[in-house]
Order: sequence, then structure tokens, then C-alpha cells
Amino acid sequence: MENFKPVMDAAELERLKANLKLSYKERFEMCTRLYKIQQTMNRATIVHKPFIAK
Repeated sequence: MENFKPVMDAAELERLKANLKLSYKERFEMCTRLYKIQQTMNRATIVHKPFIAK
């Protein structure tokens, strides 16, 4: 396989640099928010009700 180097554009690099400047509290709050979203999505079920036109 060829040597693969991921290409990051300038916007992604700036976003990563901005995230490194966050405090530990801000990182923790973001992490808990993402964890709560993940837990909600894991418990979600898809319910389909047939459309009945009258």
C-alpha cells in the first residue's frame, strides 16, 4: 500500500488549534454533552406508522 498522508484543510487545522485552547472544564462539558447524545441515540428506536390518506 502506498504511504497515505491525510490531507487537512486550513479550516480543520484552525478548529483543532482552537480546541486545544479550551480549558479542562470546557473540554469536560463538551465530552459529557457528546456522551449524553450518544446514550440517547443508542436508546432510540425507529417507529414507523403507515400513512393513511382520507
